[in-house]
Amino acid sequence: MNYSKLENIFSVIVNKADSFIWGLPLMILLVGTGIYLTFRMKGIQWRGFVHAVKVVLGKFDDKRDPGEVSHFKALATALSATIGTGNIVGVATAILIGGPGAVFWMWVTAFVGMATKFTSCTLSVKFRKVDKHGETHGGPMHFIELGLGKKFKWLAVLFALFTVLASFGIGNMFQSNNVVTAFNTLLFGFGSEPVFLLNFLSGIVMSALVAFVIIGGIKRVAKVAGAIVPFMCVFYITGALVILLKNYHLILPGIKMIFTHAFIAPLAVQGGLIGGVIKAGVARGLFSNEAGLGSAAIAHGAARTHEPVREGLVAMLGPFIDTIVVCSITALVIVCTGAADVEQTSGRLTSMAFDIGLPGTGWIVSLGIIFFAFSTVISWSYYGDRAVDYLFGHKAIIYYRILYVVVVFLGAITNYSIIINICDAFNAMMALPNLIALICLAPLVSTLTVDYFKRMKKNR
Repeated sequence: MNYSKLENIFSVIVNKADSFIWGLPLMILLVGTGIYLTFRMKGIQWRGFVHAVKVVLGKFDDKRDPGEVSHFKALATALSATIGTGNIVGVATAILIGGPGAVFWMWVTAFVGMATKFTSCTLSVKFRKVDKHGETHGGPMHFIELGLGKKFKWLAVLFALFTVLASFGIGNMFQSNNVVTAFNTLLFGFGSEPVFLLNFLSGIVMSALVAFVIIGGIKRVAKVAGAIVPFMCVFYITGALVILLKNYHLILPGIKMIFTHAFIAPLAVQGGLIGGVIKAGVARGLFSNEAGLGSAAIAHGAARTHEPVREGLVAMLGPFIDTIVVCSITALVIVCTGAADVEQTSGRLTSMAFDIGLPGTGWIVSLGIIFFAFSTVISWSYYGDRAVDYLFGHKAIIYYRILYVVVVFLGAITNYSIIINICDAFNAMMALPNLIALICLAPLVSTLTVDYFKRMKKNR
């Protein structure tokens, strides 16, 4: 058996394993946990929404509070890790697989995911630690060990290990490869062969930029993310809104189509309602906002606050912004322009929709991918950074950062799809330790939430 044939067999096995791990049982577990936490926290999504916005706008900021970054920068860091290709290519994939109705189930996933994010990020601040270097350490590995007790440390170790491995794939190689692909598209158009020299130079520049950012730790990561994410969100959303306003007469029919197809699966959708429409929407929704995987809790654990619930409320806005706002706008452009009827490739569908809606604007999508993917790379470096520190100590961080920068370059010049799929599987496996802790510690978060709002009501 030659090497090429062996590699193909291994690739098939890895792809099937990745599909199985990201399959229906995990989606049911993630969404089911979100539904449970929604009821356990008494609908925190709507009763805490306005207060969360006030916190992000800085009403409760106090530089004397423990932590390293503001509420806004913690949210920006977490968003920069989730707003990316999932909001552009992921939405297109959901619509191609499950039809317009998949968008509705993305919304459902985001709504219950808000309760999941609230719970995990409240726990992250509650059980975080500050070391002798003044660095904060939060995230599922800490609230699993400290919240559930030492006998569950093995679960915390598993989460940290999966986080490190996932950071090299879905948070690094996959993103840097998307950046160079978008560069090639911008310069030479769709369907062009990748230019190795361009990929090589892009890889060097991107590696250097990533190195400059991540060496500064969470403060520099948050500062860069706080600049990139709002700018690109406004830029991308503005472009999409111009297209929707130009085609305003198609918006209501498009929304009607999303709701109709959410419950009545068209014959063209393979797998029907549950196996096609719902599965596609839930899977892409979870991939987009990462609710339940626990990664965002690491970033929110660095927030400058003495109130765990307050940061949980800030984190809750993540799935709303990521999926209900950004993904919805992408979806409406695709549905309203009818682009899915003429383009069946997920990587090109969103650009095609922009071009149909307003000729010559497809480049906005490529530019969006470049900035969103780059911000994802720097934020995931912090997730892996904290996990390495937990597993091996502070001295190991510098070696992780060097390796991370090297992998950015490798992702730009090659496409190790097997490695990316393996790391994507580890990304999904982060969920199990996190969800176990969320379910077990939900009563504590509920008590903290009642106490917080009671005190806020007295201080009015």
